[in-house]
Amino acid sequence: MIIFLLLFFILDANIISCADIDGGASKLQSYIIQVKQPKELVLSSTEDFRQWHISLLESTASSAVPRLYHSYDTVMNGFAARLNQEELDSISKAEWFVYAHQNNIQTLETTHSNSFLGLNYGQGFWNISNYGKGVVIGVVDNGGRPDHPSFDDDGMPPPPPKYTGGCDFLPPYSCNNKIIGARTVVELFRTPTGEVIPDPPLDNFGHATMTASVATGRLVKNASAGGNALGSAVGVAPLAHLAVYKVCHTNIPCEDADILQGINTAVRDGVDILSLSLGGPQVPLYMDLIAIGTLGAIEKGVFVSKSAGNFGPGPSSVTSVGPWVLSVAAGTIDRSIRATVKLGNGKEFDGESLYQSGDFGSAMLPLVYPGANGDPNVTSCMDEKFGGVDIKGKIVLCEGGNIWDKTLRSTLIKNANGAGMILMNDATYGYSKFPQEDHVPSSHVDHQAGLEIKAYLKSTQNPTATIIQKGTIIGGIRAPTIPSFSSKGPSLVSPAILKPDITGPGVGILGAFPNPGDSNLTTPKFVIRSGTSLSCPQLAGVAALLKSAHPDWTPAMIKSAIMTTADVLDNTGNPIIDETGLPASYFAMGAGHVNPTKANDPGLVYDIKPEDYLRYICGLGYNNSMINYLAKHSVNCEMLMTTTDEDLNYPSITVPFTPTITKFSTTREVTNVGEAVSTYWADIEMPEGVELVVQPTKLSFTQLNEKQKFKLTFTKTSGDNASKSAQGYIKWVSTNHVVCSPISIIFDQPPPLN
Repeated sequence: MIIFLLLFFILDANIISCADIDGGASKLQSYIIQVKQPKELVLSSTEDFRQWHISLLESTASSAVPRLYHSYDTVMNGFAARLNQEELDSISKAEWFVYAHQNNIQTLETTHSNSFLGLNYGQGFWNISNYGKGVVIGVVDNGGRPDHPSFDDDGMPPPPPKYTGGCDFLPPYSCNNKIIGARTVVELFRTPTGEVIPDPPLDNFGHATMTASVATGRLVKNASAGGNALGSAVGVAPLAHLAVYKVCHTNIPCEDADILQGINTAVRDGVDILSLSLGGPQVPLYMDLIAIGTLGAIEKGVFVSKSAGNFGPGPSSVTSVGPWVLSVAAGTIDRSIRATVKLGNGKEFDGESLYQSGDFGSAMLPLVYPGANGDPNVTSCMDEKFGGVDIKGKIVLCEGGNIWDKTLRSTLIKNANGAGMILMNDATYGYSKFPQEDHVPSSHVDHQAGLEIKAYLKSTQNPTATIIQKGTIIGGIRAPTIPSFSSKGPSLVSPAILKPDITGPGVGILGAFPNPGDSNLTTPKFVIRSGTSLSCPQLAGVAALLKSAHPDWTPAMIKSAIMTTADVLDNTGNPIIDETGLPASYFAMGAGHVNPTKANDPGLVYDIKPEDYLRYICGLGYNNSMINYLAKHSVNCEMLMTTTDEDLNYPSITVPFTPTITKFSTTREVTNVGEAVSTYWADIEMPEGVELVVQPTKLSFTQLNEKQKFKLTFTKTSGDNASKSAQGYIKWVSTNHVVCSPISIIFDQPPPLN
């Protein structure tokens, strides 16, 4: 199967999955077995569930205890076990058997960013929310680092009584009032007798440390990445508690069984917020174990933020599609680590690079383009011989290829004694550029700048260039924009649910990182990275602030507040753009870019109860067996009031026109969380060829938490549409609030991926 690249790390391609290894027993493979609990069987503790699950295996496996390695009791009822085909066949015939999932592989997908979000120390919403105090954020990733100052507990209150998790750190590491829990669910190895030696939850890779610091890191003054982005590093919710759950080994992708166990353990321990910067390709919801686990989390009142993925810019590349999770796209901030290319003809082009340790001064160096012969490997500078072109002492123009490979390409250039690198985007990546760690003076420039540089190369026999390092610059650029890598909608699994949901800062973000070799350096390490794996914890932090300010809000209410108050204009007052330089669609940015202050006072919210998600699942056309894979308990769709995915009380609206469906109606219900006595009027905007009628056009409230419904009727009024999709909105406007729901219109909706 296709798996995600790490969103800001390069993986070794030669990866061995633990799912296929078991002490040399090549016929054993890992499966996640969902089971049905008899009504008369009462299990009151985690150990009760585990012992029952072991008993279910005893008649099918030669040794049940070593074979079973996870027992799920909170977000799903079942277990993970290593079985051969004969044992699996036997289990599948048992009365208690529901479904066997293959143990697939998933992978792991801030000085200025808080200011960009409008969060300023001692002021406004950040102060009102008490910086997330009392909320517990669970980061399901590859561990934590209690020795990093971003997780210092000075001034932190003790853990709340609701949190019951443990601490698996080994001396000299320990939990504190900041990192209040550290659990591991992955094995380091297994002895010949079957004894499990767990992998301690210490993060030596960096992914979890960075994502956790972005969500809830404490304030660290004079933080920088090699002098870049110098300032005070702090997470979005610095007074929230942190619990880390290690579900991934240091250099190996994550297994479904371990991720599910991490979610199960976190929810059982009592976290309020889950941050999941990991994922895999779209599959039907009943086969998606992360979707199954997070649905169980939502049923327990836990808010889930999940990265939208890093497979953009192609359509339907979004990987987080369950309507119960907040799917987070990445956006830029108004900070650049600037490296300007100056050509021999005097033209200059601003790019980005983290290499800021000395440039060429006023010297102009020879400029070469090894890819002139059109070989893609040479064009992108992934050929260590550069197509036979001598690059010694020269600046090398590299074109296209995977933008995440910039650091590797700079290494190849350094090894060939090249002087510097200019990486130009191909047309696919367009105007997206971001800083990466380079090993020679470098600049990442957009596609248009690259075309002009190529034109200059052709115009002279002796082209020259230099790279001027200008350091950290705040302001002067449009932001946010949607980078090319951020995964886009629409969802293949449920096209009528707009995905992604929201955009958060995810480009050029500063975060904590383990010091190399567990060394106790005087200066703590920070790095700058990009990816939806960083925008996801930003939104987890925002959710923690909202949970602290509004402890009675449900996960759906928090999600609605975030989406209906999002910004769709950038810092210049113009529509947010994507890598093409054109306005971004809702399929790229969701409802828009998060605005935490506005989200704190949304006026109206769209609430969804957990049982509404089950009605939605029934409406997808799944049979009862498939639905029972998703739900922890038995569900009979015939006894539920089934709803279509279009009618789920979602904060966004999707209109599914087809050649035969030209009229469509849906109903929404809003809850008043603003002024008790208030009136809202409908304000709509529709694209040409679509008519919208709203009934009623005015909503009047007399008390808090009062609910009102409205009906939307869409009619396609023109013939064929040149575009496959269009968009509009409905705003409910009062004296003090604007509640905006994005409307995406699909003119030829495909059937869902079932």
